[in-house]
Amino acid sequence: MKLNFVRKNNDLARLDGKRFRMDNIMTFLSFLILTTVVILPVVMIIYNTFWDGSKLDLEMFARVILREENLAAMKNTVIIGVIATLLATVIGVFFAWLLGRSDIPLKGLMRWLFSIPFMIPPFLAAMAWDMMFSGRGGYVNRLLMNVFSLADAPFNINTVGGIIVIEAVYYFPFVYMQVVSALQRMDPTLEESARISGAKQWYVIRKITLPLTIPAISSGTLLVLITSLSNYGIPAMLGYSKNIFTLPTMIVERVNRAGGDFQGIREATALSVVLVIVVAIALFVQRKLLKTGRYDIIKGKSMRPALIKLRAIKYPLLVVSIVFLIFVVLTPLVVIFLVSILRAYGLPFSIENFSLINYQKIFVNNKAVIDSIKNSLFLGFSAGIICLFLGVMLSYVIYKIRPKGGGILETLAVLPYSLPGTVMAIGCILAWSGIVFGITLYNTIWIILVAYIARYLSYTLKSCSASLQQVHYSLEEASRSCGASHMESLVDITIPLIKPAMVSSFFLVFLPAMRELTTSVLLYGPNSRTLGVQIQQLRINGYMTQAAALSVVAIIIIMVSDTVVKAITKDRKGI
Repeated sequence: MKLNFVRKNNDLARLDGKRFRMDNIMTFLSFLILTTVVILPVVMIIYNTFWDGSKLDLEMFARVILREENLAAMKNTVIIGVIATLLATVIGVFFAWLLGRSDIPLKGLMRWLFSIPFMIPPFLAAMAWDMMFSGRGGYVNRLLMNVFSLADAPFNINTVGGIIVIEAVYYFPFVYMQVVSALQRMDPTLEESARISGAKQWYVIRKITLPLTIPAISSGTLLVLITSLSNYGIPAMLGYSKNIFTLPTMIVERVNRAGGDFQGIREATALSVVLVIVVAIALFVQRKLLKTGRYDIIKGKSMRPALIKLRAIKYPLLVVSIVFLIFVVLTPLVVIFLVSILRAYGLPFSIENFSLINYQKIFVNNKAVIDSIKNSLFLGFSAGIICLFLGVMLSYVIYKIRPKGGGILETLAVLPYSLPGTVMAIGCILAWSGIVFGITLYNTIWIILVAYIARYLSYTLKSCSASLQQVHYSLEEASRSCGASHMESLVDITIPLIKPAMVSSFFLVFLPAMRELTTSVLLYGPNSRTLGVQIQQLRINGYMTQAAALSVVAIIIIMVSDTVVKAITKDRKGI
């Protein structure tokens, strides 16, 4: 089939009467673009880590990773990543079972609550928790101290344990989404057969239900682990004030301490290599775990899995679940809003202390804030549009043209997805600071755009590829046989058929770009601050109420955009 398709493509290309076929041009552009935006930054990181400009230099790498503060950062990274992942997995699997297999009521409300963490930037959630539980200054701590006459604050979120808890409660929906889907697809006859044979409910869950969901649990766990290991926002918001560093925050600290000194940048590249190794080990372990046992969900015409009756514990579980979700999901948003309308940070939440003055301060005669909103919107739209067109072209080349090396193209496109944002940022600094080709993008908005394209290209590639593979080649073949050029066939036949996927893929890039901090915190210049960077800078400089007000604006922009994409794609089924 593949040989037939390639031969037909060649025959149709001759109908165009062109020496250089469109297929060859698109294939060449795909390799060129991916080499420039993906390979070059990665190569520059490795080169500058082990080469000092004249000779191989392993001493610097060993010196950096053995430094006490860097060893502490590595230790914190692993501890936070592993424990937060385990907690998030337990919580996610529990809620997936509760909503997917039990008869608990109000499932629609809980599903809506699960969707909120996907829209809220992690660093904003961390900032809200910091406002509630940061020692004696935290609002919830102050309330508890007054109510129970406590001498000291009962909780301190600015610890390694605090970071673990916040990452766990923020990332558990990733596990939930993976597992609940697997539970709903499961063949109910497997569990029913076990019960008929006399097995008790816990035995059925342990021996049948959980093993069948291991691939889904593993997938969600890996996503949480990689996200936790590479996360910058939560450890930065909660750990900086207490000198608690992870590898991503230490990389940023190294770059800031360097003050433009190249040796400091090299030390940051060494830490970047270590972070990549840690993430690679996580990927390796996950694949090994999956190979230890293989479980399949038998597909057939069975009925939908039967719901388990909770009986006496139904309503106690419902109350506990709703209270938990409201506390970890909605309460931080309420706190951010209340702080945003305070006249000064630290004042009690009372009517006489509320005012809209902070919104006036951030919007009236505040060029930095206005520019940050403009920059984020520009970067979101630009990255979305560019990634959209590149994703369509790459998916067409990989799955329709199928050139030699097509697998390499796909690997290159998805590589940045598995790399931490700080690592890609360091690579972009090295690649686009005039060292290569004499092109200098550093301290401009363009270097952030290049980094966003590299990071989010895989989103559009995956989205468009799924739809493009459903477009049969005979449609384009018929168009070309009737005299249409290659470009006309693409524009008039192929692209209209995958338009719903293209719209969705644009927003898959736009929404993360609007809330991004990890990459832009290393790449922004005086005139290229993004929303995330501006919020962080306001907080660092002590303008907590203004930071909260700008956070509310960012959340509204993201939620409105999410509502728009749902409205656009609601009734569009694609092919």
